[in-house]
Amino acid sequence: MNFPAGVPRHIAIVMDGNGRWAKRRFLPRLAGHKQGVTALRHCTQACAERGVAVLTVFAFSSENWNRPNDEVSGLMDLLALALSREVPQLCKDGVRVHFVGNRQALSDKVRTGLEQAEAATAHNTRLVLNVCFNYGGRWDIAQAAAALAARGEAITEASLSAAMALAHVPDPDLLIRTGGEMRLSNFLLWQAAYSELVFSDRLWPEFDAAALDEAIAAYHARERRFGKTSEQIAPAQPDAAHA
Repeated sequence: MNFPAGVPRHIAIVMDGNGRWAKRRFLPRLAGHKQGVTALRHCTQACAERGVAVLTVFAFSSENWNRPNDEVSGLMDLLALALSREVPQLCKDGVRVHFVGNRQALSDKVRTGLEQAEAATAHNTRLVLNVCFNYGGRWDIAQAAAALAARGEAITEASLSAAMALAHVPDPDLLIRTGGEMRLSNFLLWQAAYSELVFSDRLWPEFDAAALDEAIAAYHARERRFGKTSEQIAPAQPDAAHA
């Protein structure tokens, strides 16, 4: 598959800052999360328009259960509502959605909603949208190792990669975190080993297409060496005698 020059094949985003966005406007935190859904819709469309093949977003971490009960309950209700509203647009935009994470702690209603959304978008090929929900990077590594051990398979880098929750897509080229924080917060710990990192001061509801382009431009300006030297990855120059 060919990708436009300079555009990452896979972008991952820690969507941080919904609560702070709401607090600055004297609104309840859930209002920020609702605005965050709108920002995700716009970002997904922008990625598809720019030729990005995979977008992975951190929607709800395994640690988010520790938040106030009313916020967690509101997030679950928001997810159910977003699924019913967003799936038709996802299909229109050619987006295939995958929900990545531990579903055992989710209610039957939420699990059914996730499965229905995945089935409804399964035929789409323009962009893969991975929504990490009840996900943690450590959980991902542990579940992959446990699956290999249960099957009696050797645990190697290759076998672990194949057992990861995101084995259906390549590792992210670019990882963006909004909200001004500079940490991964247990997101894609295995897959982001060689991702380019961009930290944005914008809160997630304020992260628009222009901010996405800024992050892609920063990515394009970097030299990705994967452990090699600059000389090793430089394109070979034609021999002057044969030019």
